[in-house]
Amino acid sequence: MLASSLLANYCTENHDDQTQKVDRYLPHLHLSMETIMDVSVRFRREMDKGLCRDTNSAAAVKMLPTFVLSTPDGTEQGEFLALDLGGSNFRVLLVKVMANGKQEVEMEDQIYTIPENLMRGSGSELFDHIAECLADFMEKLGIKDKKLPLGFTFSFPCEQKKLDEGVLMSWTKAFRASGVEGKDVVSLLRKAIAKRGDFKVDILAVINDTVGTMMTCGYDDHLCEIGLIVGTGTNACYMEQMRNLELLDGDEGRMCVNTEWGAFGDDGALEDLRTDIDREIDAGSFNPGKQLFEKMISGMYMGEMVRLILVKMTKDKLLFQGKTTAQLLTTGRFKTSYIYNIDSDKDESLLRAEEVLRDLGLDPSLEDCIATKRVCEIVSTRAAHLCSASLVAVLRQIRDNKAAEKLRTTIGVDGSVYKNHTEFSRRLHKMVRRLVPDCDVRFLQSQCGSGKGAAMVTAVAYRLAAQNAERQRILDTLRLSREQLLDVKNRMSEAMVRGLSRQSHEQSSVKMLPTYVRSTPDGTEHGDFLALDLGGSSFRVLLVQVRKGKKHSVDMQQKIYSIPQETMQSTGEELFNHIVDCIADFLDYIGMRGASLPLGFTFSFPCHQSRLDQGILLKWTKGFKASGCEGQDVIMLLKDAVRRRQEFDLNFVAVVNDTVGTMMTCGYEDPQCEVGLIVGTGTNACYMEEMRNIELVEGGEGRMCVNMEWGAFGEYGELDDFCTEFDHVVDESSNYPGKQRYEKMISGMYLGEIVRNVLMDYTSKGLLFRGKLSERLKTRGIFETKFLAQIEKDRLAMRQVRSILQHLGLTSSTCDDSVLVKEVCSVVARRAAQLCGAGLAAMVDKIRENRNLNQLSITVGVDGTLYKTHPHFSSIMQETLQDLAPQCQVTFHKSEDGSGKGAALITAVACRVKNEEQH
Repeated sequence: MLASSLLANYCTENHDDQTQKVDRYLPHLHLSMETIMDVSVRFRREMDKGLCRDTNSAAAVKMLPTFVLSTPDGTEQGEFLALDLGGSNFRVLLVKVMANGKQEVEMEDQIYTIPENLMRGSGSELFDHIAECLADFMEKLGIKDKKLPLGFTFSFPCEQKKLDEGVLMSWTKAFRASGVEGKDVVSLLRKAIAKRGDFKVDILAVINDTVGTMMTCGYDDHLCEIGLIVGTGTNACYMEQMRNLELLDGDEGRMCVNTEWGAFGDDGALEDLRTDIDREIDAGSFNPGKQLFEKMISGMYMGEMVRLILVKMTKDKLLFQGKTTAQLLTTGRFKTSYIYNIDSDKDESLLRAEEVLRDLGLDPSLEDCIATKRVCEIVSTRAAHLCSASLVAVLRQIRDNKAAEKLRTTIGVDGSVYKNHTEFSRRLHKMVRRLVPDCDVRFLQSQCGSGKGAAMVTAVAYRLAAQNAERQRILDTLRLSREQLLDVKNRMSEAMVRGLSRQSHEQSSVKMLPTYVRSTPDGTEHGDFLALDLGGSSFRVLLVQVRKGKKHSVDMQQKIYSIPQETMQSTGEELFNHIVDCIADFLDYIGMRGASLPLGFTFSFPCHQSRLDQGILLKWTKGFKASGCEGQDVIMLLKDAVRRRQEFDLNFVAVVNDTVGTMMTCGYEDPQCEVGLIVGTGTNACYMEEMRNIELVEGGEGRMCVNMEWGAFGEYGELDDFCTEFDHVVDESSNYPGKQRYEKMISGMYLGEIVRNVLMDYTSKGLLFRGKLSERLKTRGIFETKFLAQIEKDRLAMRQVRSILQHLGLTSSTCDDSVLVKEVCSVVARRAAQLCGAGLAAMVDKIRENRNLNQLSITVGVDGTLYKTHPHFSSIMQETLQDLAPQCQVTFHKSEDGSGKGAALITAVACRVKNEEQH
């Protein structure tokens, strides 16, 4: 034995000589930083190949979907059974998960053996045995009468199409049971349980041990999104973005991917790094040419690599005086567990080396022990560094997915090498942190193995199913069936008829106001016209020059002016004086001071008209409160202000609202445009109605544009059947409860508020944000409707949803939360678009019936931010319209120049009609 006095005299120089001797002998086992980084890049490429539909079949790293969609969030609770099968012993567990604020887990388990004859016998006998052990366990615990959810850790390569299905690709670990490969192991287990008939379980999930490790650690640390095993074998899994998983449909949320990275290099990608020793190990294995990365890292091969190196060095007379022994020459005699004690910084590490070598029949010197220690260190270090290279590729993938400058994440780890070989884990941690300094990585050791993980996967699946059912129940109140949409269409049709009738006009929520616009452009209009566009705190003055001929065109010059808050809320005289000052400035700006031009006035406030050039203001909205205006004709107020200034004359021809302006703008480019629609902050529509139907106006010839003011639809209870609790909250907290009910279900001013109220309800029920309500989310108006458009952009990276949620103070929101928020936005926007489509269907069908047509071809001019910016609103609206009014062929024409140009065109049409009448 190496005497302690000899060890005391062991000098650094002696140690260094032996170390250098081994290093010179094993140069190819030393990996430079450059090489390690290159391996990481190669592995990232292999990941990409495995994720891509076109290259997956040829990829060595298969990147298998596991259908595990979420890690634990701490709210899981209940009793779960778990089976953990991966070797000749297997465990049955009862796992009680408590969400009592402390996040406690209680486990009872029992280990059962699988006789060797069953491992190599028939599959049905194997699964009958498993079912028998499960029955025995349940009997002992007195839970046979309960139907509990069960998770199945099955640590063999499986292909999955869903969470509760795993088709065995090939047996490993000495199992050879017939009739199982190519079959779904969950079905085989269910069949064995059903055959017995004395208990029932609900098998929710089948997973491998790597996923189990991630889920076990994920329960204790919510940042855990990677599972790593370095034991007899090695593998890793991680939470990947669905949009990168091309093998599956769907691009929202995340799914755990089982990399099966042990096969990295099976296609030759590591050939330049493999040594003769690696090739010898592979040749002597039971699966030559397979799992080449695993053979360079894992516990099954590490000890054998050390043994082969010692044999080689002995034969080259560098160790043991050139004398081998039968034990040293026996495959598998140098166990990986020996390395744990020899490759250590503990004082007794050389004594451990001597014990092992003597056990192999050798008579080692101190130098032999030092050299053996160095061989163990080199083999272990290479394994740790190769493992860190591939792990870093996974970390970079996750960081890039999140577009995070600094990634904070946790890696759940299990396996005998990692747990028992402290130097291996230390080297692994150190190299990972060195390679990705921009990742804050925590390694968390799994204490309870993958059995608890199977239970956690089941608990998460159980939670997700229950939570999803509750979320769908809530969202179903916001979903409209075809029958309901037909109902909305019919009720809108009835309201339109009531609004047109002199007798029932007052009792209609849809006022159907005559606009005195009698004609749309025909292309012969020409001349110079002024237009004013007033609808908010800024307004526009425009010069619109209309040219006729083959290439009829419109040229515009415009200037935008602001209206100070104090002017909006002062007297009508001051407000209109300010408007006229701006007109004077504009005429100076275009060099037409003192000119007398026909003028059209887009005035986007509720008005009663009895002719085209008159508009009685019914009430101010949008923050205006100028006194002395309500009940007055706005054209007269403007004329009075022009007279007071005495600088120029205006020929007041038309006052219109923005919906009519939109119809006229689009009508100039498309003569079939006879409908105007606005879906923006608010919503409204107008269309050309037959004069004979407009009972509020004398005369029965021709047509007139009717301003529906359809936002008020529902004020007489027409939409009560379709209003949800969220609509009621939004209505009650608005500036005018009970009014504009249709608008409140459709327009941009309110959709964000509906979404916010749904999110608040979700959170209060623990269905979102882990039940934690941020103060900002409680703030009315904080969830802007523009967020709906941003969130719903096709294939939008979830990181943008996250950034919006972070803006709302929801800094701890997860990827799962982002998916749920997107779903709410989608449902709310879809309902809005469908309601809008149902209203349009009522309108175009009325036009078709007015004209006694079997088929109507018509164009709708559209404006408004919601219609223009939301990625799906227009298509859903059009689908609904097509479905509910199949006899109408409707084209949509976006208004590009706003309603100011429309006011000028109405003025141009009025001037043309007047000239025609005079001649």
